[in-house]
Amino acid sequence: MGIVNVNDDSFFAQSRAKEKDAFIARFETMLGQGADSIDIGAVSTRPNMAPVSLEQEWGRLSPVVQLFASRFAGVRFSVDTYRGEIVRRVYDTAGPFVVNDISAGEEDPEMLERVAELDLEYIAMHRRGDCITMHDHYEYGDIVEDVTEYFKGFDNRATTLGIKDWILDPGFGFSKSIEDNYRLFKGLPELKKCGRRILVGISRKRMIYQPLGITPEESLEAVSALHLQALLSGADILRVHDVAAARGCVTLYEFLK
Repeated sequence: MGIVNVNDDSFFAQSRAKEKDAFIARFETMLGQGADSIDIGAVSTRPNMAPVSLEQEWGRLSPVVQLFASRFAGVRFSVDTYRGEIVRRVYDTAGPFVVNDISAGEEDPEMLERVAELDLEYIAMHRRGDCITMHDHYEYGDIVEDVTEYFKGFDNRATTLGIKDWILDPGFGFSKSIEDNYRLFKGLPELKKCGRRILVGISRKRMIYQPLGITPEESLEAVSALHLQALLSGADILRVHDVAAARGCVTLYEFLK
């Protein structure tokens, strides 16, 4: 899953493609490098970001979604949003897509009902707090057990509402210390027992570059090492900034299998 941010404030500058031509170029490059899908984000989730209104978010997304409806019809894509109204507008513009929600339906009470109504595929991410506090420090007992229990509860909610197909995202980098992230990463085989596909989103994140004393721009080799380990531990989807490198990891993983 290749990442394209249609804003100018996401933490990794090379993922940004605010203008139409930049988006098309980044999308076509990722597709040529072997991306299976593209994840479009219009709101940065890095710490201390100012809130973005619904209309601001849609203003950024609308031209890109229209491109998918016309120029890229049939290409699998997801939208990184926690707002049910954005889901409705994207669906009305481009038809079925994948909803990638960092709040697992907790930020907007209408989100899960909208996903069920439109029968959309859904990515539910674990975090604590809300969009303002999700980067604060939180204490866990056994983080693998805590996250597993969280998703058991989410599965009950999703089943009750009629959501048939959802993907589990452990939420690396959200409301977790660096140590928590690695404990959770080692616990991927346990999360796999939830019976859902697992998305791993660790590309260029602080959990990788900070312990090494490097920048996000210098972290690709370390990211690739953990991507291969994630696949060996049961990950089904890698959400990445660098499609070519991730595709290489997948190819070698398939040889290892």
